[in-house]
Amino acid sequence: MKITIGSSWVRRGAVAALFMGCVAMAGTAVRVSAQAPWNGSYFPNVELTTQDGKKVHFYDEIKGDKTVAIELMYTSCKYACPLETARMAQVYKLLADRMGKEIFFYSITIDPQHDTPAVLKEFSKKYHTGPGWTFLTGNEKDIELLSKKLGLYTPPDPDNPDGHVPTLLIGNEAAGQWTRGSALDNPKMSATMIGNWMGGYKNPLPFKSSTNGGAIKNFDSAAYLFSTKCSACHNIGDGAKVGPDLAGVTTRRSRAWLAKYIADPDVMFKSGDPIAKGLAAKYKMMQMPNLQLSQQQIQDLLGYLDRVGRSAPSAPAASPKK
Repeated sequence: MKITIGSSWVRRGAVAALFMGCVAMAGTAVRVSAQAPWNGSYFPNVELTTQDGKKVHFYDEIKGDKTVAIELMYTSCKYACPLETARMAQVYKLLADRMGKEIFFYSITIDPQHDTPAVLKEFSKKYHTGPGWTFLTGNEKDIELLSKKLGLYTPPDPDNPDGHVPTLLIGNEAAGQWTRGSALDNPKMSATMIGNWMGGYKNPLPFKSSTNGGAIKNFDSAAYLFSTKCSACHNIGDGAKVGPDLAGVTTRRSRAWLAKYIADPDVMFKSGDPIAKGLAAKYKMMQMPNLQLSQQQIQDLLGYLDRVGRSAPSAPAASPKK
């Protein structure tokens, strides 16, 4: 395996990967004995390097009575990875009090030639990560072996431009419980799986419903589209997140420019578009991922941004369209 941008492994189905986030996790928790099969005799104890340059061994990191969530990613991904990591950052916030104590996240790059510890360190800062979330790089062959053992590997597919499917492996080695789900799922669902379903329900999360059981007001297909595709990185009126606050964006940018940018942000950036390059520079080169939306979805989303963004209380003053 050669894990480089343009290689067979890092070019996989973005369409299937992205739309996994719209489907509820289908993983089923499985309990096995602590002796078989997923223990020290199964997991490769390969040497990896953290974003801080520390040498660690994989099985030594995950073993014992703690809950771990493991994903594959790479920092130059233009499709699922940015959204995947942003979703993980949301989950991290929900579990913040337990992170680094009983819950640990591991993000393993599938492009180790590019993703050095320094690159991973800078990438992690963009998502405001903290204790308990480790980014890992290492030898290509070791990472391929590890991904296969974890059930996160996907065979090479030249028609798939992403590089991997954003699957999240969650488990507790001591309890012998493991499950897989989508790393793009609703953050509360993922946090519930990580915090409540592993290790014997020791510390249930006190989540409160956002509604009283009735219908969600004004929640149409466009609102759902924003919540599943955009809200991990953007607010509307509540300040910047990984990306800019979108309050008033339809008054600052033309609809044609917005539609073109949402459809293919990477092409816009590479073409030298000054707004696209300016946004990337302002947000630490965090380029917007290609969400693989249809033209109808883009128009629906722009209508939602116009409707909600214009009335957001903290919407910035309008500036000339560009």
